Parts: sequence; C-alpha cells; structure tokens
Amino acid sequence: MFGTYDYTFQFENEVILAKIEKKNGFFQYTRICNGSKEEKILASDSGRIIVNPVEPINLPEEVGRHLMIEFDPIVVEPHTSKKIYLTFPIEIGVFVEAKREIEVLDIFSAVDQKYTLYGSPDGGVIARWHPSGVFAEIPKTYPLKEGVLELGIRNTCRDWVEVSRVVFESVDMKIYYGNIVGMVAVMKILNKHTAEMDFLDQPLMDGMKKSIELYTARKIPAIQKGYLMEWGLN
Repeated sequence: MFGTYDYTFQFENEVILAKIEKKNGFFQYTRICNGSKEEKILASDSGRIIVNPVEPINLPEEVGRHLMIEFDPIVVEPHTSKKIYLTFPIEIGVFVEAKREIEVLDIFSAVDQKYTLYGSPDGGVIARWHPSGVFAEIPKTYPLKEGVLELGIRNTCRDWVEVSRVVFESVDMKIYYGNIVGMVAVMKILNKHTAEMDFLDQPLMDGMKKSIELYTARKIPAIQKGYLMEWGLN
C-alpha cells in the first residue's frame, strides 16, 4: 500500500479500502477501515497521492506526543551495549501533493489504540501504549499493523539494570518503509531509573524509503531533542 500514486489510486484488502474516483466532475477520496469511513473531495485536477506510515500518536485523536513500548524485562550488564528488536504500532498517513505543496489528507490505522500515563499525574506524560515481544533478530511483521524498532541499549552505569519499557517523543521519530516498516533508536542508561532516548535518521535496512514526517507536512516548527526517561525503566 505504501508508495506514490496518481489520482487512479486504489487499495483494498480484508481490512482497508482506500481509493480515489471521479464523481460529479471532481476527484473524491474514500477510505474505510475498521468500521470508520472518511470521504473528501479534491478540488484538484492533477497531483500525487503519497501513502506512508506516520508517527503513531494521532488516533483516535492526538492526546499526547509520546509512545511507550512495553516488553518482558531484560537485565542489562554494567558498561555494555546490546541490540534488540521491538515492534511498534502503525498509523497510515495519506498525503496529497501538487505544485510542490503537501497536505495531510487522512490518517487511519488497522489497529486499536490504547494510552497510558508515564510518570506522576502532575508531571508525567500521556503515551500511546504498545506491547511487544523482545527479539534478537528482525521479526516478521504485517507492515500495515506493526513496524520494527531496532534499539541499541548502552548501559553506562556500574549496576545491572532491568528494562521493560521505553518511551519516545514523536517529534524525534524517523520512520522508513519498504517490505517492512522500521525505525532505529538508541537508549543510553544513566542509572537504574533514568535513560536518554533518541532516534537515528537511518533505515533499518538498505533500500527503504523515508516517510514524510507530519510536523514537516503540517509546517509545524519542531525541535528534535530526544527524550529523558526519568520516571523509571520498568
């Protein structure tokens, strides 16, 4: 489904129907997914439709800017680095481009959304919650529902540290797609309760294409600074 199309775009499987068709002299976009439907008329005669995975924090409405991935606890040896693979939820963005201007047409998902609180009610953050397995190699996923996160963990302290969740800020996400959807992130453990989180702007594997970032498409200024997990790692 992901890619660039003209106004003859059409995709359909057992979960998603998305298409553009000519109706009453206009091009009309229609999308049906998980019982929800979106229709929009395009006042445009020519352009491109771009479909790619986007930062998974927009549905059912944007209630927070963070993603939490929770997994079975792993214990990290002092002063060592370890690479693991996790999964993350997919949200699909549909963009229309004409005259070098890009507009967000639709955002939808084939998976349900759950949110949780990371931290205290006063100072914590609302985060999209996703459960994941822990993998030593890139796992097989269905790319319209799950992506793969490569996480490089570096324990800089002298203690063994248990980790069972990671939290990221969406503005830092760098999503790439191809046969799979992927991101690459790093976790620098400062102590048993605190870690610095950030994304690397690189594909999970060769040949992947970078997604359009929502902040860029919406022309929203954003400062990418990483995220400090200060409310615990498990």
